[in-house]
Parts: sequence; structure tokens; C-alpha cells
Amino acid sequence: MEMKIILPEKDMPTKWYNALPDLPTPLAPPLDPQTQKPLTPDQLEPIFPKAVIEQELSPQRWIDIPEPVLDVYRLYRPTPLVRARRLEEALGVTCRIYYKNESVSPAGSHKPNTAVPQVYYNKIEGVRRIATETGAGQWGTALSFACGMFGLSCTVYMVKVSYNQKPYRRSLIQAYGGEVFASPSDKTRTGRDMLGRDPDCAGSLGLAISEAVEDAATHDDTKYSLGSVLNHVLLHQTICGLETEKQLAMIGEKPDYLVGCVGGGSNFAGLFLPFLPRRLAGENIRFIAVEPKACPTLTRGAFRYDYGDVARLTPLIKMHTLGHSFMPAPIHAGGLRYHGDAPLLCNLVAEGLVDAEAYHQLECFDAARLFLRTEGFLPAPETAHAIKGAIETARKAKPGEVVVFLYSGHGLLDLASYDAYLAGKLTNFEYPEKDIAEALKACPDIAE
Repeated sequence: MEMKIILPEKDMPTKWYNALPDLPTPLAPPLDPQTQKPLTPDQLEPIFPKAVIEQELSPQRWIDIPEPVLDVYRLYRPTPLVRARRLEEALGVTCRIYYKNESVSPAGSHKPNTAVPQVYYNKIEGVRRIATETGAGQWGTALSFACGMFGLSCTVYMVKVSYNQKPYRRSLIQAYGGEVFASPSDKTRTGRDMLGRDPDCAGSLGLAISEAVEDAATHDDTKYSLGSVLNHVLLHQTICGLETEKQLAMIGEKPDYLVGCVGGGSNFAGLFLPFLPRRLAGENIRFIAVEPKACPTLTRGAFRYDYGDVARLTPLIKMHTLGHSFMPAPIHAGGLRYHGDAPLLCNLVAEGLVDAEAYHQLECFDAARLFLRTEGFLPAPETAHAIKGAIETARKAKPGEVVVFLYSGHGLLDLASYDAYLAGKLTNFEYPEKDIAEALKACPDIAE
């Protein structure tokens, strides 16, 4: 059997799959953060382009990918589906393991799949600059790359702990032409307020989102761009799963398990959502979301309305949440340190269609090292969680079953994390139940 399944470029999907029409239970509507009434599309226009707002709410099952977006996609897509045969042998399993390798993009991760269309839609509406947040730096890198492709300026608020842990990610953002600030920063009122309360604040994705949204809302030439969580982001990422479906069909395989790491939910959703209709039709496919025990949003968070950011500037959305004031431990999987998750993903977890698992960072680094020694590639700490989940799934799988996971990004710019791991400096952290209960007290009480 082939090690790499390469989809011909001419067969690359030309439409994204929108799961909204297929959900067994419709999503709860986003609410205005002030009135707590359902949000109207025009309320989103100060920070998002109209095309993105339309996609966020679209009832259409298939949405065309614009040709200029496909043109940039062709720089790296289709991406390979790879048989992890050496990993199988090391584990001694009788199932088959495949990984969809999204690390081959210019930014080194799956993130350009949505960065490119978001920048394109902003470009055609005359936007000059885009503001965003980034955790580990993969999203900031991807948006800077995409802005460079279409000639827009890019401002990135990078969570301070990752800004310091991952200096070469911010170097790459700058090399693509973006500007990057450690969050909390002195560039926004939100950042200055936090620094006034806690000068040593390590930052969080929720806080960086607040800074980026404030930036966009206070500059007429600027819009905001989000790299995960929202429906349109998950929509754009479905090109991963659509390609995977075609590649498995090329070799006569069907997946029994689809596995991915989850911070906001975009890469995992991009893999499994195209297979949702098959699951709803009765096909026995398990979807397994993997997150850190230090940020156990799906496994221990409450499913309720909450703000997406610390400053409560964003709409209220129903999701699994640890509370918008959550300040995560400084684990090295910076892209997974978010208090909430995509409403669409959370909806499917609540329906019992997606299973969630959580692991400590040390066991994920152990899994990454095994993958490195068998398959030869160095995964990002976030991706290491998917690898750990795939390994545990494979150990329980029956002979001949197929496990597919999303290799969401490489770790070549995360070597400081591996230095700390190899030196024995990393520790495990499990978020205390009392801290979760305390953080959830700040969530609004919304009658449903």
C-alpha cells in the first residue's frame, strides 16, 4: 500500500462544506453582549466583511471557493494523506493509521485555509488593514502570509507567554510584513487596563481577542479576523476533510476514527465535518477531540452562553466554556489555551456525536517524540495532542480498523518547547475544579 496518497491538483475541492443545514439540533443564536437579544448581521459589519457574515449564517450546504483563493491554495494544496506505517509497527497495533499533513503550507499549519479567504473577502471590500490575535503564533503567521498575498497590512496581538516562548514565530510574522505585539499590550485600552492590574500578566487568547477587536472597532480602515471558533472559519477548513475523503476513496479505505487536537476547534472540525452526513446516515465513524488537561474546555467546561473574550466585547455564544476570565497555565501548546470552543463543535459534543479526551502536556510530548523517531517529522505541541489521541485510539482499535488524524502543524519554530521538554523542565498542570467553578460565576445567566 502507498505511503503517501497524493490527490491530483485538478481534483482539489472547489466548494466548502457547510454543516449548519445538517445539524440535528440548530445552533443557539449569538446574542448582543449588551442587550442579550439575538444578534443581527448588520451588528457584525463594523468588524467583519459582509461576505464572511453571510457565510457565518448561510443555510447553503455547499459554498463556492473563489478562484483567487484557489489560486493561493494551489501553492500548497492538495496536502498529502500519509500512512504512518512505522508508528503502527512501533505501537504493535493491527489497525491502520493515516495522517493528513497540513504542515506543508507556507505558514507550516492548517491556518492559511481560512486566512486566505478571509483576507480575500476583506480585500474586495476595500479594507486596508486586519487586526487579529494569536496564541502559539500559527494563526498570526498565516494571516500575515495571506495579507502579503493580497497586499493588506496585518496587526497581530500575540499572547505574551507564547511571544516569549516562541520568538521565531513572531520573526516569521514580521518577515511576511505583519506587525506583532505581546498581549497584554499598551496599544489598546483593554491591554493597558490589564497591565495596570497585573503587570506580569502572561496573557490569554481571550485577552488577545479583546485587544484585536478593540483595534478593529476603533479604526475605520481595519477589520477583525478570527482564526478559529466561528462558523465561517470551520467552513473554510473543511477543505481538509473533503480532500481526505477523496484520498481515502482512492485507496479503498473508510475511516473508523477521526482524531484532532482542539483549542478553538477549527482544524479538527475541518477534518471531521465532511464525514458528518455519513455518521448521521448510520455509518460507524467516531470523532475524537483531544485537548489539554490544563485547558479542559470540552471535557470539564459548562455548555452555556459566554463571551468569547476577556473584555466582553464579542457576542455571547453558546459553547463549552471555562469562563471568559480564565487565565490558563503557561503550557507550551499555546494554540489550545482558549476558554471556549466553536459553537458548532460544542453542539455536536452535546449531541453525543463527538467524543472529547484530555491529556497532560508531558504525555503529549512523549507521543510527539515517538512520532518524530518513527515518522521523522517534528510536530507542533498542539499537534502532539492529536498524535497522543491517535495513539491511544489505535491501541484500542480492532484489527483492520482505520484511524485518521490531522497533523495540524510542524514544530520547527517550537524548538524552545522541546528544549524545555528534553531538559526535564516541563511539568503537568490539571486545572482545579474550584477554579473552574469560580471562573464560571462570571458567565452571564441567560434564560433559554
